[in-house]
Amino acid sequence: MFKRISLTATFFAAAAAPAFAHLDPAEHGSFMAGVSHPLFGADHILAMIAVGLWASQIGGRALIAVPAAFVGTMALGFALAVAGVGLPFVEPAILASVIGLGLLVATAVRLPVAVSAAVVGVFALFHGHAHGGELGAAGALQFGLGFLIATAALHAVGVAAGLGLSRLGPVVTRVLGALTALGGAALILG
Repeated sequence: MFKRISLTATFFAAAAAPAFAHLDPAEHGSFMAGVSHPLFGADHILAMIAVGLWASQIGGRALIAVPAAFVGTMALGFALAVAGVGLPFVEPAILASVIGLGLLVATAVRLPVAVSAAVVGVFALFHGHAHGGELGAAGALQFGLGFLIATAALHAVGVAAGLGLSRLGPVVTRVLGALTALGGAALILG
């Protein structure tokens, strides 16, 4: 009996170790820490995929321009944080981005491409600043490249999902947008 309890406790302890959402960028300012960071945070995943879904709803040039605006402005926010330039309300703005992007998808808002790019750019500035602010003195370049690539990949997943789901009609994508907004609200409350 004691052997079973010990084995079970060991199993649960080992299973709990990967529960950390991100490699600590202050200790691991590596490319892989940068890649892993957006892939293991619900706020990042929801916002990045929502950008892709929204771009797919707008269509045309937005398929590239909207995600590219996010990635580019996120890089700017990252550079500002690394340079020591502060931004107010970074975490609330990130949570607002999840809700806001989810609502844009849920309501299928169609804005001109430049305006859509500007909207996601505002949110991206805060996402990038948060990444740079968490970095500390670790390797900014490799970490930054990693999180930019992971972010672009999540945008691509959102675009591909949006284009694929559009064959089923607009309702499915809009429901995903509503669920994203609810997920953002849950992050605020949780």
